[in-house]
Amino acid sequence: MAVLLGPAGVGLMGLYGSVADLAQSIAGMGINSSGVRQIAEAVGSGETERVTRTATVLRRIAFLLGLIGALLLVTFSRQVSLLTFGTDQHAHAVALLSIAVFFASISGGQTALIQGMRRIKDLAHMSMLGTLFGAGIAIPLIYFFRQDGVVPSLIGIAGMTIAASWWYSRKVAIHPITMSFGEMRMEAAALLKLGFAFMACGLLSLGSAYAIRTLIVHMSGLDSAGLYQSAWTLGGLYVGFILQAMGADFYPRLSAIATNNEACNRLVNEQAQISLLMAGPGVMATLTFAPLVIALFYSTKFAPAVEPLRWICLGLMLRVIAWPMGFIILAKKAQTIFILTELAATTVHVGLAWAFVHRFGLTGAGAAFFGLYVWHTSLIYIIVRRLTGFRWSAQNRQNMLTVLSLAGLVFFGFLVASFWVATAIGTAATLLASVYSLRCLLLLIPVDRIPESIRRFRLALAPYPRSEGPEGFE
Repeated sequence: MAVLLGPAGVGLMGLYGSVADLAQSIAGMGINSSGVRQIAEAVGSGETERVTRTATVLRRIAFLLGLIGALLLVTFSRQVSLLTFGTDQHAHAVALLSIAVFFASISGGQTALIQGMRRIKDLAHMSMLGTLFGAGIAIPLIYFFRQDGVVPSLIGIAGMTIAASWWYSRKVAIHPITMSFGEMRMEAAALLKLGFAFMACGLLSLGSAYAIRTLIVHMSGLDSAGLYQSAWTLGGLYVGFILQAMGADFYPRLSAIATNNEACNRLVNEQAQISLLMAGPGVMATLTFAPLVIALFYSTKFAPAVEPLRWICLGLMLRVIAWPMGFIILAKKAQTIFILTELAATTVHVGLAWAFVHRFGLTGAGAAFFGLYVWHTSLIYIIVRRLTGFRWSAQNRQNMLTVLSLAGLVFFGFLVASFWVATAIGTAATLLASVYSLRCLLLLIPVDRIPESIRRFRLALAPYPRSEGPEGFE
């Protein structure tokens, strides 16, 4: 699609995607995320009827809110077009996006049910099939219609997502139940009350992404927006796998033990350790081979995206550290704190982007993301220390020092050294981080659980096996 559309077309797709995501976030009222928590709690209680009530209300509200969101986007399509593009020529395309918003709302409700039930295998299959079939529809539309096919392709992707979520959600045995209006209202109120915090978070996060893309378009045009979109997508490609998995299984588990501070802190340390060890080598490889990655996934026309991509990679390393801690605030239902932290993050991100883009151009947008997570990681750590007495384990402190030092070395190598010298340093650092991470991960697994074919390799990396695993693990 990048080859067919070029930077301007990718920028257009990114803007349309931001509009659809923002509209869906407002319309959804956060019930998809609150639904995961409510269903996980109901499953943990062992009350089948409670699970059924929550699932039934979740599906109905998702449909209703999706319809309302679609109608609102149609109604204000001209104003959205003016705000985003500075012209109303895109109003009809924005109105068409209402279909994608409707589909996304329904799909979100179905996905929340699957995630809340912790059907992780189904969640993975659903995501893969939705993406695969969505690409099967989107690419031909772009091929034949170029930029005119951008909005239909987004609708097609949303359509395949709802089909995949329906296919797997139907496997969840939810028996029909009769509920009075009062019961519906009480269940809906619980979902919406918690959902408001999630909506505020999503609105602020997506709103900042929309604001930054709009800022780039107005200052530098669609080409620059496309370059930023490519850097943003590639930066989050590998880390996104890890964070998505974290949100799928970690959040429901954490919600179930949220009242036990010691267990809560232990679980966060475990999740952070795995996430950082898995993310470190991939992020360093992206830092090192950014020009090659850009050329392979997009095209050589996107070469100016290399510098912002490297800044985004640095920010993502800090995001992997901050992300598990942030779930403590959610699990504790500290809605006010949650909203205030997201408001602060949005203000810092947009403020830095405005200042840096004016001064440094496209690279400034990537630097703003890194600056955001320097601030956000520090703030979240202070908050969770007060909430649960959270502290990083000794093993996590060692991992952070190792991985972040190597990432910083690679980044600054490209600033001060020649390209080939910096690439050699980055390659060595990536290999070192890979061996270190693999060794630490293998230490978590008892020797008798490792297949015979790789057991010798494991013992070579970790000659003193410890069945109990590293600090903080059972």
